[in-house]
Amino acid sequence: MAAPMLRLFFRGWWSRAPTPSGVLPLGSRKAHSRAQGLLAAQKARGLFKDFFPETGTKLELPELFDRGSAGSFPQTIYCGFDPTADSLHVGHLLALLGLFHFQRAGHNAIALVGSATARLGDPSGRTKEREALDAERVLANARALRRGLEALAANHQELFNDGRPWGSFTVLDNAAWYQKQQLVLQAYDFYHLFQRYGCRVQLGGSDQLGNIMSGYEFIHKLTGEDVFGITVPLITSTTGAKLGKSAGNAVWLNRDKTSPFELYQFFVRQQDDSVERYLKLFTFLPLPEIDHIMQLHLKEPEKRGPQKRLAAEVTKLVHGREGLDSAKRCTQALYHSSIDALEVMSDQELKELFKEASFSELVLDPGTSVLDTCRKANAIPDGPRGYRMITEGGVSINHRQVTNPESVLVVGQHILKNGLSLLKIGKRNFYVIKWLQL
Repeated sequence: MAAPMLRLFFRGWWSRAPTPSGVLPLGSRKAHSRAQGLLAAQKARGLFKDFFPETGTKLELPELFDRGSAGSFPQTIYCGFDPTADSLHVGHLLALLGLFHFQRAGHNAIALVGSATARLGDPSGRTKEREALDAERVLANARALRRGLEALAANHQELFNDGRPWGSFTVLDNAAWYQKQQLVLQAYDFYHLFQRYGCRVQLGGSDQLGNIMSGYEFIHKLTGEDVFGITVPLITSTTGAKLGKSAGNAVWLNRDKTSPFELYQFFVRQQDDSVERYLKLFTFLPLPEIDHIMQLHLKEPEKRGPQKRLAAEVTKLVHGREGLDSAKRCTQALYHSSIDALEVMSDQELKELFKEASFSELVLDPGTSVLDTCRKANAIPDGPRGYRMITEGGVSINHRQVTNPESVLVVGQHILKNGLSLLKIGKRNFYVIKWLQL
């Protein structure tokens, strides 16, 4: 449809866009009396929240994904990701996992980067969350998001393959079909993907329900065909705030913004009352295995087994096996005072783990003492006060307390085999020293 015709269509349609009254909650018995296989499995996990439209969820949508229905398999499903930042965050993970679950069931998933939408900003002007971005920034963000989505898809394929034949996973950018269009609305994305790829289902967060409904209405008006929408729940902080960039509490999936250790710790810190739900939402673990994990947790809650398994599964998906290993090394080094873990940590891991620490590169002169080291690293004040901090037990090197300021540094004790000394003053002030010319 040409741009003028699109404008005429939306001028009449926008004022009578569908209302949420046509949305059927996932828990409705009426909606799911026919749901089998994939949809029923995700209902049990709590991953799907709402289906749209109500009439479609009674019969057509379940049959769409029923392997036994003639001509109903495979289907194409898409979810949009706007490049308003150069990284995805934990708030995006559930929608992405929804795509992966469809892919694992043999359907074709499309992750759509919304470059054109991001350049427009929020067309309603209702919020400041979606300010229009300049073209260069959008392009850079879009490239970063594509790399992130492709890396996640590769980790999923390599590390979580269950031996079944999977569908495809494709990353697209809507700038490809908006170059000749003067009108930019997310409803057109659904229309284009329906026409070009036969996509009949849009997946998104529950806050995207309005856009999903708009796409349904647009396609139905232009083609007479029915399409469907599925939402996933929003993940919130302990205060109930939506996790994301605009709220300032995003846990990023890009290592440069949130390290594997920090991502791992975010999930390790989850409370007992949410960890079972998160295991169902954020992992591919079978429900019986999750039940077993929770039963063991009742016997030994101090081990935090469910939290550690949750953190491991998510970190492996986001950062791969190496990223999970890195997160575990950092955890051992910081929280379990492991010298072995410190000795094998890379410079990148050190900087990620001790990002607030001061980093120094020093030359080891013969006879360098504990006091010399602390002063060269600017870790203690000059004079008697700094001297007393050591003698009174306020200083440790590589997790070992030192109380003699005149002690000469010993390689293998104060200096690890990777040339590192981790200096801690008090309880929380870390200084990382990299020794040169050893």
